[in-house]
Amino acid sequence: MKDFNNSSDKELVLAYKLGKKVAFSYLVKRWHLQFCKLAFWYVKDADIAKDIAQESWKVILRKIEDLEDPDKFKSWSISIVNRKALDSLRSTKKRKLKLESYYEHKSRVKPFLEVTENKESMYKQKLREGIQKLPENQKIVIQLFYTQNYSLNEISELVNISVGTAKSRLFHAREKLKTILKHVDYE
Repeated sequence: MKDFNNSSDKELVLAYKLGKKVAFSYLVKRWHLQFCKLAFWYVKDADIAKDIAQESWKVILRKIEDLEDPDKFKSWSISIVNRKALDSLRSTKKRKLKLESYYEHKSRVKPFLEVTENKESMYKQKLREGIQKLPENQKIVIQLFYTQNYSLNEISELVNISVGTAKSRLFHAREKLKTILKHVDYE
């Protein structure tokens, strides 16, 4: 088996194309560190640079058979690393823009939700105050019906009134609440 340590890139590419797969590992030994350095120059992150070099080697391995002029291995492979590094930068920029957009959206939504929650809390408070202004017999029926979820039949048994009276008190309680809450600002 031939020792490829002193072989040129051209000889290694040709040997690989002739089926001597070990020749490719000599190309990797020769160029991997330089590919990592080149990628690092772009991305300024050693781990990402190593990933870029690895992805570049995958492309080189897949396309080396199509390399028409083995003398141009260096420039051809470096152009692949350059493209991969630029792709990584674009991808990082897109992710960054998406994150910024997300946080910008989140910062706009949060105040809206807080205002909505504050308004809802205010309306509930006004409703409680309105219920307190009702006559006692209506207050009991409306609280049992809406907060305790009792049916009109159950209310009539609990309060010892007819179902019709329970229904009537509930109706009048709603009408009075409408009048009381008419002055609450719903905007």
